[in-house]
Amino acid sequence: MRLLTGNDLKTGAVIWWTGRGWSIHVEDAADVGEHGEAILSAEDGARRVNGGYLIDAVDTAKGPRPAHIKDRIRARGPTVRPDLTLKPADPVAGDWVI
Repeated sequence: MRLLTGNDLKTGAVIWWTGRGWSIHVEDAADVGEHGEAILSAEDGARRVNGGYLIDAVDTAKGPRPAHIKDRIRARGPTVRPDLTLKPADPVAGDWVI
């Protein structure tokens, strides 16, 4: 499974490609398969994402889970204070062991 992620140009928030647009919730992310580079090129050219890149992920019952620790941390939000972490749309989606 491959996901497309980057940062929102206006807010700097971590965003995930959903298949139709961008979401701040990793559980909304869609597998881009072999089309990731083409999608990224179009989205970057349209200035809808900053610093976009492809990542490996695994599909779980709770939704996509980034394979690398760096991207799991990005999906959860800031680590400096627990009250600042991103609250997922699905409250149990963030129950990953990091």
